[in-house]
Amino acid sequence: MSQRPTLKSVAAAAGVSTAAVSYAFNRPGRLSDSLREHILSVATELGYAGPDAAGRTLRTRRAGAIGVIFTVGLRYAFSDPYALAMLGGVTEVAEPARTSLVLIPFDLGDGLGDDGLREGLAAVHQAVIDGAIADGLADDHPAVLALAARNIPLVRSQPSAAGLSVSIDDHAAGVAVGGHLAELGHREVVVVVATPQPAGVLVTDVDESALYAYSKQRLDGIRAGLGPGAQVRVVSGGRNAHESGRMAVAPALDGGRRPTAIAADSDVLAGGVLEALRVRGIAPGRELSVTGFDDAEFAASAGLTTVRQPVRERGRAMARMLIDPGCTERQVLLPTELVARSSTGPANH
Repeated sequence: MSQRPTLKSVAAAAGVSTAAVSYAFNRPGRLSDSLREHILSVATELGYAGPDAAGRTLRTRRAGAIGVIFTVGLRYAFSDPYALAMLGGVTEVAEPARTSLVLIPFDLGDGLGDDGLREGLAAVHQAVIDGAIADGLADDHPAVLALAARNIPLVRSQPSAAGLSVSIDDHAAGVAVGGHLAELGHREVVVVVATPQPAGVLVTDVDESALYAYSKQRLDGIRAGLGPGAQVRVVSGGRNAHESGRMAVAPALDGGRRPTAIAADSDVLAGGVLEALRVRGIAPGRELSVTGFDDAEFAASAGLTTVRQPVRERGRAMARMLIDPGCTERQVLLPTELVARSSTGPANH
């Protein structure tokens, strides 16, 4: 039976010191990119996951904690209704099971570039966790690849053929939004999406191939629901934040022919859109329709037409997959519901 690879055996195989191997996992800034990549490649070949969690949990092979990975900074995450609701669901399962949560920011936005990538990878490699939850990460996201290299179970919010997931049908939900607008006679629609840019940074020429997976699916669904002949423009005011929705209104209304509806791919963005319209003296639902997505707590009082999704239940289901030994589900699809309110009405042509 082959021995478990160690920091020392990886160092010998890579032809470097044990300190260099430790730096590759824990302090990547101390090594050149080429040397670090060489060490990590050798570690992967040997099946070595790093000196982080394993060194502290070798006897039990259990850390008693799960990680939650955010693609934004934690300060932003704690201001986002969706993130808070999902975390609330996770804690409902984790706390009775005496399982801790490790919050792991993996923010590649705000111009962080390579520094953000290194810091994010270091956080993932150092996290002492038994499993992880990741919302909105693509198959090739560095965090997904790093967790796979560590053999850490991962639950995602997008369906994955080989992995655990708790998802909704974003495309079908988008179809419901587009269909609702089409029934009201809307043929010229602006879709406001989130992009990795800082909040308030306008993007009027959006690269749709680079959108977050959920945004792309919702956008495609909205187009399908509107049907042939509808005119759809896509704009962004940056990441998913109130300010981004507010900033996106100017190019939406002033950039060419005025739309009769604005469809935001989150309630947070839609809230910013509603505020900007009121500042301009435009009545939502009567002069211009607005839709959101999520059915956040403020949506009902704002009269926002939106798609309701069970965010808290998503968090609970994700946590159960990692914590509950009796949970046998590997892929869960949760329902959505279009909730029509006063922010949508007949198109004004």
